[in-house]
Amino acid sequence: MIRPIPFHFPMRGALPFRSLIRCMPVVVGFLLVAVVQAVDGQASGADLVTVQLRTVTPHVDAYAQVEPILVLPVNAAETGVVAGLKVLPGMQVRAGQELARLNGPSMNALLLQSEADVRSAQKQLSTSQTSLAVQQEQLLSHLTTRDAVHQAEALVAEAQTGFDNAQARLAAARQMGIVSAPTDAMVLALNSADGALVNAGQPIVTLQPSQSLWITAAFYGVDRAAIHVGMTGRFLPADGSDAIGVRVCAVFGTMTAGGGESIAMVPQRPGARWLSGEAGTVTLDAPQRKLAAVPTRALILDQGRWWVMVHTAHGDHPQAVVPGSAEGWDTLIERGVAAGTQVVVNNAYLLFHSSIAEHYQIPD
Repeated sequence: MIRPIPFHFPMRGALPFRSLIRCMPVVVGFLLVAVVQAVDGQASGADLVTVQLRTVTPHVDAYAQVEPILVLPVNAAETGVVAGLKVLPGMQVRAGQELARLNGPSMNALLLQSEADVRSAQKQLSTSQTSLAVQQEQLLSHLTTRDAVHQAEALVAEAQTGFDNAQARLAAARQMGIVSAPTDAMVLALNSADGALVNAGQPIVTLQPSQSLWITAAFYGVDRAAIHVGMTGRFLPADGSDAIGVRVCAVFGTMTAGGGESIAMVPQRPGARWLSGEAGTVTLDAPQRKLAAVPTRALILDQGRWWVMVHTAHGDHPQAVVPGSAEGWDTLIERGVAAGTQVVVNNAYLLFHSSIAEHYQIPD
């Protein structure tokens, strides 16, 4: 309990304002001494709290955005003119679905040449088969030899191979004239239009394959060191829709322009309902830790450092600590105190600064 210190002005009646101002340092000095005297000595048991361990799951947060893992351009296989373009950006297409056709002089010439090759190969096959039949009949009449028959059979096999290859080239030429989706996807962009002339390898449509979206985020500071492939968390879209469970699938090991490290995450369950470009906040769960917890009011900030007053059998003394996150009325301590330590919670700040009495001088 603070003992009142009697103080009397050395003159009768009300003090002039200037005289009162001159006396203020003396009054403040006596008050400081009184406060220090009030907290002088050790803290009582009622002022102490025993530090307890608490199991916590640290979280790391970052701004995140949904992006496509890859985009798939569908290119023209041969020079031609685009016709029958049937899709628009945003449409969903299935694997094998026809998107457009290619025609024009180059494509027509390719088809005509392929068809002519098939007819020529078919004629050669028919001729070789007829020759083989003749050789086989003559062998029965002993008008030819078995070697001649074997040569005729080899010519038939060669002609059959040529015919099969010609048919495959014709099928490929016809397929070149059909621009189709290689997989289930969404149309991102049209790179050409009906009637446009495109060269071989030039993109006609750009697709985004289904289930090819992931979340990218940049983590900064010490948080990035704790992130590894397999960590789980939640993505909360900025529009307030339901959170989506995510899993870290890639740690790129490259720094962003702002000094963060890029991390990629995929949904924990297939069929996540999100859109490319959607933004929000991602929260990852770090491994559980056991940290000491002290009441927040026991913390003392002095010259940019945090302290607590530790109570021991030899008295109370300050102990530097590194505070972490707050948990209700308590603050978790990263390092500085251990479980079982007793810390002062009542008048800790005054007890910490009790040495001020030794340095304070009453102004003249």
